[in-house]
Amino acid sequence: MNQVSRRAVLRSLGLGVVGASAVLRGRFHLFLDSPVEYSARAIRVMEEATVVDLLNQFRFPDYSQKRPWPWSEFPWYDKWLHQPGAFTKADATTFQQSGINVFALGAGPPDYSSALRYFADWNGFCAAYSDWVLRVDDVTSFEHAKKTGKIGVMLTLQDSSHFREPADVDTFWAMGQRISQLTYNFNNRIGSGFLEQRDGGLSVFGLSILKRMQEVGMAVDLSHCGDQTTLDALEAATKPVLFTHAACRALVPELLRAKTDDAIRRLAKKGGVIGVPFIRFQVRATEPVTIEHVLDHFDYVSKLVGMEHLAVGSDLDVIGQALPVGGPLQANKQPNFERYHYHEDADGRVSIKGLDHPRRMFDLTEGLIRRGYADSDIRLILGGNAKRVLGEIWKTK
Repeated sequence: MNQVSRRAVLRSLGLGVVGASAVLRGRFHLFLDSPVEYSARAIRVMEEATVVDLLNQFRFPDYSQKRPWPWSEFPWYDKWLHQPGAFTKADATTFQQSGINVFALGAGPPDYSSALRYFADWNGFCAAYSDWVLRVDDVTSFEHAKKTGKIGVMLTLQDSSHFREPADVDTFWAMGQRISQLTYNFNNRIGSGFLEQRDGGLSVFGLSILKRMQEVGMAVDLSHCGDQTTLDALEAATKPVLFTHAACRALVPELLRAKTDDAIRRLAKKGGVIGVPFIRFQVRATEPVTIEHVLDHFDYVSKLVGMEHLAVGSDLDVIGQALPVGGPLQANKQPNFERYHYHEDADGRVSIKGLDHPRRMFDLTEGLIRRGYADSDIRLILGGNAKRVLGEIWKTK
């Protein structure tokens, strides 16, 4: 096993205290609030990598936590965006110690005006907390976030209903949007999501939006698109496209949300990447579900199309939650939701033990080491591939 010095481990990310006995074993207790130890090799790989989560909800609202008026009607999370000074150093530390350098947000405002408010909120947040937060605008932002220890925030959406016409792509690019998923679960003017009654494929309007996105440099995401819409978009694309958070249907045949071998091959042919999610019902159709089943998806993609097309798209928030807590909207009330084959563990969670906490990228790295991946390949998975592909997509000349 490759080793790092005790001093290097202590210096790495400023994460915790290392005991002498742990040094002798080659494993280290990095976090004061967790008994988990990590190998010197995993720590070193994480320190070397620029870690990108292509779908991370930052922090899901917890509607069980109320505050005095005027914020009582909001979950506490919203105060970060709307109450000056609410995001504290302690809040920032949770993100910084996660080991994730760039968080691609993936929200879903349903229309133009809602999207304007969303980008206004987040641009205000990034500006207000610029000592800790960096908006990711171009490929140089990845290394800047890594070098400075700032929280890289990539403004991305899981729907494109806010595009009323191709010119709107330019507007939202100027406001910081860098990835847009063409559809969420149902039809919009662009195409069909996988929960729609029938997948009509990419529309004429959708083709015009996709074309303008690629001209401007905004990345096209097809994660929730139906099969025909996915294939149509891949056929029309002239630049790489993304599945920011999608599993392999070959391993979960029941899940229409997962991508077929054909779609993954076409994605790879275009030069894109697929981010593997960490939600149990996306990874395996039945219980139990463990980190090993997540690793199976990495193995499958690497064998099918090669290492250079793999990334991470956890579909969780920073602390490992997969859904808002006690929210007013229940995802399982959507039409055709049975296509998800939703299931939970014995504790009612849809996250996966070992990947359900802020430092899960360390655990993923340990898992990839167990599976025999080289350090260079792990760095590609953790963020190198995402950085390379996004850099290519964002180029306009």
